[in-house]
Amino acid sequence: MEWQLQDAKNQFSKVVQKAREEGPQVVTLRGEPAAVVLSSRDYDALRAGRPTLVDDLLGGPAWDDELADAVEARAKTPSRGVSF
Repeated sequence: MEWQLQDAKNQFSKVVQKAREEGPQVVTLRGEPAAVVLSSRDYDALRAGRPTLVDDLLGGPAWDDELADAVEARAKTPSRGVSF
């Protein structure tokens, strides 16, 4: 179902209820789709199986020996003149 923004604001609890019972609710702004209200269940279904940011970061390319050696060989002290 489509809701004009003002109607969605005024009846937000009804928009959420319909999203839970009937599926995604489209909110329009000046006649153009602007947002979609989803139930938590529908949102979880969309996210299922998608990697998280942590998965993406940890799943990057493997370091070859040259890169690993360069990282290991770098100075162990801060490079910006910070003293402890």
